[in-house]
Amino acid sequence: MSGKNVTEVVLADAGGIARAVQILESGGLVAVPTETVYGLAARADSAEAAARIYAAKGRPDFNPLIVHVRDMEQAARFGEFSPPALALAAAHWPGPLTLVVPRRVDAGLADAVTAGLPTIALRAPAHPVMRALLEVVAFPLAAPSANRSGFISPTTPAHVLASLDGRIDLVLDGGPCSAGVESTIVAVRGDGSIAELRPGPLQICAQAASEGSEARIEAPGQLASHYAPGKPVRLNATHAEADEFWIGFGAVQGDCTLSAGGDVSEAAARLYACLHEAANAPHPRIAIAPVPEMGVGRAINDRLRRAAAD
Repeated sequence: MSGKNVTEVVLADAGGIARAVQILESGGLVAVPTETVYGLAARADSAEAAARIYAAKGRPDFNPLIVHVRDMEQAARFGEFSPPALALAAAHWPGPLTLVVPRRVDAGLADAVTAGLPTIALRAPAHPVMRALLEVVAFPLAAPSANRSGFISPTTPAHVLASLDGRIDLVLDGGPCSAGVESTIVAVRGDGSIAELRPGPLQICAQAASEGSEARIEAPGQLASHYAPGKPVRLNATHAEADEFWIGFGAVQGDCTLSAGGDVSEAAARLYACLHEAANAPHPRIAIAPVPEMGVGRAINDRLRRAAAD
C-alpha cells in the first residue's frame, strides 16, 4: 500500500455525510455503518463504481451485491414484489432483512450488481447514518461488507481499515455496529414460497436453501469458506490447547468472550470483534466454545462454520 493512498476517516456527522455524498456521486467507495456490519457503499447505477467494489474487495464476479434503498417505493423501481415479498418488507423494513426478488427489466442498475442473475437482493437498512445517505443521494447504494472478500466482516472503522486501508476513499465513523452479523437473506420464489439463503438477526419463517444450492450463488454469504481469520479454527471447543486462542461463551470464559452471560444477541454483536482479536493474536490456531443453535445463534454458527472451512 502506498502511503499517499491512505483512506480518509471522518465522523458520521453532517459534514462527514456531505463528504461521503460527494465521493459517492463521483463514483467513489465509502464504508458506512449499518445496524449489522459496515458496508462498502458505491452507486449501484454505475458499472464503474460497481467494478471498484469488486476490485477493492477482491470479490469474485459471480457473487452478487445487496442494493440498499430508502424504502419500499424505491425498492419497487428495481425489483418485482409479490404479495409475500411486500408483506415481509412491510413487517421488517427498515431493518436487517434482505429480500431476493425478480429484477425489473428496466431497473437501470449496473449488471455487475446482480452478477448476471435475473434476481436482485434489496434491503432498506435501519441505521441512521446509512439512511441519511440514502435520503440525500439520487441513486441506490450497492453495499457488501467493507472487508476483503472472504475475510472477517467489520463492525468498527478499525476493522474496515484492517483490510481496506488505501483501497477505498472514505470511512464514515459511526461507532460499532449493534447487531454484529450480516442481514438475514430470504428469496421469495415465483410460487410464493420463501427460502432462507443466509441466517441473520431476524428469524423468518422460511424453508432452508436446498442442498447443493451453492452451485448457483443467489446472494452474498453463500460461499462455503468465508469470514476467515487466516488461521485454523476449531469449533465447539470445551477446552483450548496451548497454541490456541480461545473464544469463550457463557461459563467458558476464554481469552475473549462472546458473552459472559450466555446472551446470543450480545455474542452476535461481539462475534467479529473477537475473531479480529483472535486473528491478531500470536496463537497460530483458534478454538471457539459452543454457541447454542437458537435465535441469532443460528447465524453465529453459520458464520463460524464458514470461518472454519478449508
